[in-house]
Amino acid sequence: MDVISILGAGWLGLPLGRFLKRQGYELKGSVTSFEKFGLLQEAGIQPFRLMLSPELEGENTDSFFQCDLLIVNFPPKRRPDIEEYHSAQMTALLEEIRKHGIKKVLFVSSSSVYPDVNREVFEYEDLEPEKGSGKALRMVEQLLMDEAGLQTTILRFGGLVGHDRQPGRFLAAKKDVPNGDAPVNLIHQDDCIGIIHQLIKQQVAGGIFNACAEKHPLRKDYYRQAALQIGLEPPEFAQFGEVRFKIVNSEKIRKTLNYTFKYPDPMGMLKP
Repeated sequence: MDVISILGAGWLGLPLGRFLKRQGYELKGSVTSFEKFGLLQEAGIQPFRLMLSPELEGENTDSFFQCDLLIVNFPPKRRPDIEEYHSAQMTALLEEIRKHGIKKVLFVSSSSVYPDVNREVFEYEDLEPEKGSGKALRMVEQLLMDEAGLQTTILRFGGLVGHDRQPGRFLAAKKDVPNGDAPVNLIHQDDCIGIIHQLIKQQVAGGIFNACAEKHPLRKDYYRQAALQIGLEPPEFAQFGEVRFKIVNSEKIRKTLNYTFKYPDPMGMLKP
């Protein structure tokens, strides 16, 4: 595998491309504005301006899609018709995949495809998502997996944290926050990059994988500590109310890749 195109070179895609470039791959990355070209060029990534709105727009699109692996890394837009719109985006993308004979796709999905069932959830389960974003992602996963001749790897990340993304700001100073006794499902940016790299290096193509830190501290413990770490007032959680959660099991990815998480405990991610 020599040429990798990352559709969505943002918070995760840019450092991922930077890392893969250092491993010797040729990298192409897409952003939605020319203003971001400089960041990609500094990282040695060939920049492209591409958008799916929902039809493909941009410049030099044929060159971008000439690759050995396409990494699709953009979340569904928050809008009332999120399911229909994201499906239309992916339909347009599939036309380009067919047109350029792309054989391998890595799709960055999310653990939001799982509903809160108050237990562990696994890749083999066919569960109906609850939220619009989860439903949209599940539909797109299926579109890609149903595409004949395409090897699609689905990577379902937990909540993305690390580096400049400070979860302590999310709930700081809020009162009566619900669901404090629910376990969290999080993954550090460094582990996202490490897992994607190993999937490529070990030539794992096809299949669905969960990817979350192994430990799942309670929401109230995590977000209190996260706020205190950056000097903000910690949130106060409701003492009563129904607790709804899921625990995302990542044993499959650890065993398949023999991967050891850099940050197996989200509480450890909070240490300076």
